[in-house]
Amino acid sequence: MLTADDFKQQLKSLLPYGPAWDMEESLLADKLVAAWAQEYARIQADIERLAVEADPRTTLELLTDYERIFGLPTDCLTGVTQTIQQRRNALVSQMVSVGGQSRAYFIALAAAAGFTITITEFSVFTVMGYVNDPINGPDWWFAWQVNGAALPAADYLRVTGAVNDALSFWDSNLLTCLLNRFKPAHTTIIYA
Repeated sequence: MLTADDFKQQLKSLLPYGPAWDMEESLLADKLVAAWAQEYARIQADIERLAVEADPRTTLELLTDYERIFGLPTDCLTGVTQTIQQRRNALVSQMVSVGGQSRAYFIALAAAAGFTITITEFSVFTVMGYVNDPINGPDWWFAWQVNGAALPAADYLRVTGAVNDALSFWDSNLLTCLLNRFKPAHTTIIYA
């Protein structure tokens, strides 16, 4: 990286000859070239920092711009204080995420948020099923159950609740928000 002194020497060598530009005779000319050199050194440092800023894994000054472009922070992180590195990790995750619909994808998504879960899928009861199989209707094809020890507690409908309130629901915490955000739209998640 070139310093201000390096730029000053380069600028001096580019100046025309003559008494107006004689650095030893004119203190003003020396100060002028020194000021130009400092500005060029600042620009050089900015250019080198731009290479660091262009990488979302190391960005600092452009982090809020990157977050705005990629829709971060998501509603799942509203009210959650994150460190710079956590924000960078969320950005990189958002950038490289390709999504998925498999059990493995949702288990990995929960693990990235710090939760250990398993997933149970349901099937529709048919005549060919076993006697002890649950009698599930066609809607059960689109339901899946998330099992985990650290899942949020359910809040159940109370007598004072409205008629259109759900019979039970879960607080909007990070795990339920993430799963609901990335689940296929036609599916229903049951938390256990």
